[in-house]
Amino acid sequence: MIPRAALSFLLAALASATFAESVTLHHVHGMSYSGDGKRLMIPSHHGLAIYENGKWSKMPGPEHDYMGFVATAKNLYSSGHPAPRSGFKEPFGLIRSRDGGKTWDKLGLEGETDFHLMAAGWNTNAIYVWNPEPSSRMKTTGLHSTFNDGFTWQRAAATGLAGKIHALAAHPDDRNMVAIATSEGLYLSRNGGERFDKVAGNGQGLAAFFDLDGQHIWYGAYGSRPTLSRLALKEPVPLSVPLPPLTNDAVSYIAQNPANRAEYAIATFERSVYLSKDGGQSWQQIAHRGTAR
Repeated sequence: MIPRAALSFLLAALASATFAESVTLHHVHGMSYSGDGKRLMIPSHHGLAIYENGKWSKMPGPEHDYMGFVATAKNLYSSGHPAPRSGFKEPFGLIRSRDGGKTWDKLGLEGETDFHLMAAGWNTNAIYVWNPEPSSRMKTTGLHSTFNDGFTWQRAAATGLAGKIHALAAHPDDRNMVAIATSEGLYLSRNGGERFDKVAGNGQGLAAFFDLDGQHIWYGAYGSRPTLSRLALKEPVPLSVPLPPLTNDAVSYIAQNPANRAEYAIATFERSVYLSKDGGQSWQQIAHRGTAR
């Protein structure tokens, strides 16, 4: 018979192992802060992982496989694949959460489309997607936008754009400004995606993020090495931001804390996550290749 003290220790160890497994980042399909800045949210293959007060946990709610996950000041938006017995069709189409990811509303295209590339304006109701195939609400592929939570969609011509699309970003305040990172560089549109101008071309574009100040854009790329840059929208000259040591890796997502705008987070293709408290001048690793720290 196992002594009570030993049994308590064993149960605690098992609970700790279960907790660690629950926040393993099997994939990273997006990254955003909550509206109050208290939580960093990372969607993975089995629900939302949360980093808060220096600790990892798992968001209560269905363990959906979120794709194209983005946040605004009030809502979360996503696409992807439903958890078993969740009552959602495969794939999601567009869904929205008003309670931080605990519950989700269906906004259309359920059972039709899985958007891997999506962006939303932090203070606007603008959502941009790169549509992978024709559907009941989008007759063609390519860049589309909605300003009413998916009720109607508009297709953008996206002239001037070149290369393979890797990331979308929406301006926090101007619903007509959208950026796209492609294999040829970083492109910016000021008219809802009708026309794009190339603003950076140093390496293959992999990540894009509009700073919440509305005056800058961040750009992650890979040439001979991974790079991270910050550009002023008025004079888009890339200024290099130091990166932590990355081996065979590069930045895939960038996020900024709305309550403390000097705090940024980056995630990499190899599922490592870093935090900066000083505007990107130094970085602390909080996940290493999918393993929470």
